[in-house]
Amino acid sequence: MLAFLLVVGVSYYAVATSLISLVGDYLFADRRARDQASTEKMAVEIAPLYLAARMNELQTLLETSGGELGGRLMVLDVSGKVQADSYSELNGSRIELPEVASILLNGATVDYGVHELGTQRNLNLLSLLAPLDTSTQWVGYCTAALTSEGKTIGILLFSSPIQDMMQRLVSLQNRMALYFIAAAVAAMAIALIISRVITKPIVTLTRGIQRMGHGDLSVRVPVKGSGELKRMSETFNVMSEKLEMLDKSRNQFVSNASHELKTPLSTMKILLENIIYQPEMDADLRTEFLSDVNREINRLNLIISDLLTLVSMDSKTMRLNRETFRFADVVTDVVHSLSVVAEKRHQEIKLQIADSCEMYADRAKLMQVVYNIMDNAIKYTPEGGIIRVRLIRSGRDAILYIADNGPGIPKEDQPHIFDRFYRVDKARSRDTGGTGLGLSIVNQMVLMHGGSVSVHSEEGHGSTFTVELPIHQG
Repeated sequence: MLAFLLVVGVSYYAVATSLISLVGDYLFADRRARDQASTEKMAVEIAPLYLAARMNELQTLLETSGGELGGRLMVLDVSGKVQADSYSELNGSRIELPEVASILLNGATVDYGVHELGTQRNLNLLSLLAPLDTSTQWVGYCTAALTSEGKTIGILLFSSPIQDMMQRLVSLQNRMALYFIAAAVAAMAIALIISRVITKPIVTLTRGIQRMGHGDLSVRVPVKGSGELKRMSETFNVMSEKLEMLDKSRNQFVSNASHELKTPLSTMKILLENIIYQPEMDADLRTEFLSDVNREINRLNLIISDLLTLVSMDSKTMRLNRETFRFADVVTDVVHSLSVVAEKRHQEIKLQIADSCEMYADRAKLMQVVYNIMDNAIKYTPEGGIIRVRLIRSGRDAILYIADNGPGIPKEDQPHIFDRFYRVDKARSRDTGGTGLGLSIVNQMVLMHGGSVSVHSEEGHGSTFTVELPIHQG
């Protein structure tokens, strides 16, 4: 607001001073023209009288003409001394004025200037820009050469008060000052209104940021107006929503991780307590209990290993150890290693390789990607089911399809299938020994390679996972 007022004040001052200067120039130009015309006319009449030394007639003419012109007439000789004065006061005095000197020294025939009475200060542009004082007396001096046969024999000096003109300029200055006060008040009111309109959404946004800083991630600001402020509000709301979702995901992740870690620990505690408090337990039963403890330890190790893998990827500390290899070999090796598990469940794995898909990537991580998806398919495919694996090349991408004829994934669960610890059927997932992190790890590793993974599924018709990986040549 202060900046706005400053701009208005400076602009108004420039306009006001320009206007006063223009009006002053016009008034002075008009007064100068009239006084010079009158003085030159009088000089023509007075020159013969002065040359003939007819001083009585000259004095009478000066007094009569001075009264008619409303000023004072004086005749000066070539040295600047007063020879005749319509007021009969300065006879014999030397007049030192720039207007007199310009005729005597510079050869001018007529000159005009305005001076403060009793001083040598003349009125100029700077005087008009400063505040004018009505108590100051200003006088206009007009000089004309008295000539005879082309030679200057004297000077006619006409002095006249110009208070009426100065009064008009003072009145104009006062009105301009009044207008400025009115404009400043109006500008301040407008600035206050505009500043409130502009700053209100900024204040609202600031308060929202402060609330967010105190931990309230649910805060949203109203989106109003247009332009940058609207985009700022929209961006803040998007950021706030993402932070809230991230915070919820973090809390859910911690909750799920704690639950997943607590489950095997609770199971081991129960089994070990049975062994401790039943020293006479049958050896076979004790062995079975210890085998269950060992299995839960393996499960716990698997969960911790998967968690460490995800933390490493989230913190960007995991690096890709790229090498040149054939992706078809990786798929074939994984199929071969899991075929034993599939045979135990009387399942059939059908492999179709259309291209070797030689690429420059991290072999170990892509092997884990294929293994996790196929292991997931075997676990969720019923006995006697079929798992189809197909590898093709499309342009500069390798595309891997892994399909099963299991129960399928409900449509509402498909957008969350790659979320951490997300389970479509929690009871069955725990029966199969999964951690709920396998597909999340798959998604992260594929993204690290610049690829994508998706799922298409219908309930009762199985699921198809599609992995697309760019083929980079090393």
